[in-house]
Amino acid sequence: MKFGTLYAYWTHDWTGDYKHFARKASEIGFDILEISAGDLIAMPEKELCELKAISKELGIEITSNIGPAKKYDVASPDKNVREAGIKFLSDIMEKMDKLDSRSLVGVMYTYWPNDFTDLDKEGAWARGVESVKRLGKVAGELGIDYCLEVVNRFETHILNTAEEGVRYCKDVDCPSVKLLLDTFHMNIEEDNLADAIRLAGPYLAHLHVGEGNRKLPGTGHLPWRDIGKALNDIGYNKGVVMEPFVTMGGKVGEDIKVWRDLSGNATPEKMDEDIKKSLMFLRDAFAR
Repeated sequence: MKFGTLYAYWTHDWTGDYKHFARKASEIGFDILEISAGDLIAMPEKELCELKAISKELGIEITSNIGPAKKYDVASPDKNVREAGIKFLSDIMEKMDKLDSRSLVGVMYTYWPNDFTDLDKEGAWARGVESVKRLGKVAGELGIDYCLEVVNRFETHILNTAEEGVRYCKDVDCPSVKLLLDTFHMNIEEDNLADAIRLAGPYLAHLHVGEGNRKLPGTGHLPWRDIGKALNDIGYNKGVVMEPFVTMGGKVGEDIKVWRDLSGNATPEKMDEDIKKSLMFLRDAFAR
């Protein structure tokens, strides 16, 4: 397994200086930095090349995370919106290929966060499957894992459990289309986190980790050693990426609904110490 973190642990906005965060992640001991895939669309060629060069120099993999806006909903009843979403996500993957980022992860079978104005799950499922088939073909041609994130009922009504995720992937029937499970969401929806991981099995190609309140792994109640055993049972060797959200403010705090400080009033230096400690905890808990 390779361990990483989302850059947004250190920011209040869904963007940032990824070269800076790559260096910080490397210094802390991570193998992966996860960035905002939407930023790649407008990123100049020169900047892409610089980020790629720095990531190679540091030995840091770049994974790309996206929660598409409603105007890019690939499950929309409006064909024009679906086509816009397919083009948007295809354009992102073209940029990812230039960056050598090989995992696109997120709620890419619909939009995020969902406003629940259309609860036709069956229709959204069918339309999304057809769109994801096309996107999976693009991903396969570029050597990218297209990882669909299973999220809780308060963020979408389409994929809430590992079982639904597996069924969706089977409907898409494309080798490049995989699953992303997230322990925060699983803690809400799954009866047993380890069993859900075993159920996902070979479809699992990315894992987000965080406590049930979005704090750093190892600071709460989740059964991390059971989770690690399940990952080892299925022979998991992909990314394990932290998605901690512990500070208020900005678009990140608004979208994730962080209404109080969860960091313990930590200084920037203490936040770095805390995430390094969490990384060491996870490496131990997930060791074979």
